[in-house]
Amino acid sequence: MRVVLVDPSRTVLKFVGRLLEARDHEVRAFTDGEAALDCIRSDLKVGALITSAELISMSGLELCWETRLLATCDRPIYVIMMSSSQDQHKLIEALDSGADDYIGKPPVAEELYARLRAAERVAAMQQELVRLATTDSLTGVFNRRAFFERACDACVRAEAGTALSVVLFDIDHFKRVNDLYGHDVGDRAICAVAQAAAAESALVGRLGGEEFAMLLEGHDLVETLAIAERLRGKMSVLQFDTNHGLLAITASFGVSAWEAGDTIELMLKRADVALYAAKTGGRNCVVAADANRPIPDLAPPGSRLRAVARG
Repeated sequence: MRVVLVDPSRTVLKFVGRLLEARDHEVRAFTDGEAALDCIRSDLKVGALITSAELISMSGLELCWETRLLATCDRPIYVIMMSSSQDQHKLIEALDSGADDYIGKPPVAEELYARLRAAERVAAMQQELVRLATTDSLTGVFNRRAFFERACDACVRAEAGTALSVVLFDIDHFKRVNDLYGHDVGDRAICAVAQAAAAESALVGRLGGEEFAMLLEGHDLVETLAIAERLRGKMSVLQFDTNHGLLAITASFGVSAWEAGDTIELMLKRADVALYAAKTGGRNCVVAADANRPIPDLAPPGSRLRAVARG
């Protein structure tokens, strides 16, 4: 675990730092609270803070509070207050200021190790809870809620100038797959489609049933159309052995690019219009939501790229 250690005494820093390094913890040592806070802000791999209550430029309580504000569900930071005082009020004040634990100074080695093991358990449990809350249990891609949360963050970056596109796609005639081959085969098809999309190094979410969305930062409409067409080709050759013979599937795609003032909802709405056009136009094709931009020859003969005006 990467640990930020803060104490005004270099002797204490050296003593505690050696204890931590003896158990293979990475130590970032500081005598100043502000410098330690800067390190925690910039280094996302910091998993724990051990700070003395007796700091100079910033109190240990302030550092606890500021660090707690930096911690999120995606970034757990375990905070241990270290003090030579055994005053019960100090303990209460530290916990109320955001500390997870309180330890005497100088710490007893085995006690310090035990508290850090507790920190690792808490972090592991929190990360597992986040995974369960954000991941679609069938496919392993993001679930609907997590996809929209991350897409909103991407839209903020797009507003600042980063290219952004979205692809909405689903499996063609999926109800027929479930009806003829069974839901277990349908689940296999959904998982295979999700894995193919996730291999494109994009943010992929399962929005429901057989419908998926893929968000591509740094890619404009033309680039995203090429990616969607490549993905369509991969899905068109997927085959599954079933009790009723070999099953082949296809998928249809709608693509939309960021426009000034957009939201993820607006982008998906335009992509949905394009996806509907793909469905009514024969399925197993890629349709762009903006007919005003030319679509070059992005794929070899046989590709199915089209454009549709926004409705």
